[in-house]
Parts: sequence; structure tokens; C-alpha cells
Amino acid sequence: MPLWLSVPIAIVVGMTLIRVGIGVLLMIRQPLPPPPPPGELRKVKISYRCSLCATEVRMTVAPEEDPDPPRHCGDDMDLVAPIED
Repeated sequence: MPLWLSVPIAIVVGMTLIRVGIGVLLMIRQPLPPPPPPGELRKVKISYRCSLCATEVRMTVAPEEDPDPPRHCGDDMDLVAPIED
């Protein structure tokens, strides 16, 4: 590739990388949104297992971030593990 063509391409690529980098930094500096008011459903990712019959349940929404375990076979289900993204 001739030098007269590679220099403008390098400048365009460099400017694009700078703009993307500044955009990412601006997104990071924004504060987290406030939590929803009490009573609204929140997103959670928690798995539970029944210790008697081994039925598994994945909870995806709940009214609070740390919900009580569901009941199955008359007993509370055991927390398997929170699912990390």
C-alpha cells in the first residue's frame, strides 16, 4: 500500500478509536439508576432445589433483591447458587 494512502487511513482509524474510547469513558461515569420503589418487581437470577424431590426452580423476578426461598414438598427450597452474568 502506498504511503500517501496509508497515512489518511491511519488517521481515520486513530480518530475512530479515540471517539470510541471517549464514548466508553462517558458511559462509565454515569451514576447507577435509583432502585425501584418498594412493591415493584426486580430482576434476580437465583436457583433453588427441593431437598426432598430434587425439583429445581430458577427465580428471575422478585419484589426484593434477596427474596425468601419458595416452598416445595412442604419445606423451604435450598439455595443452589446465585447465577453470575
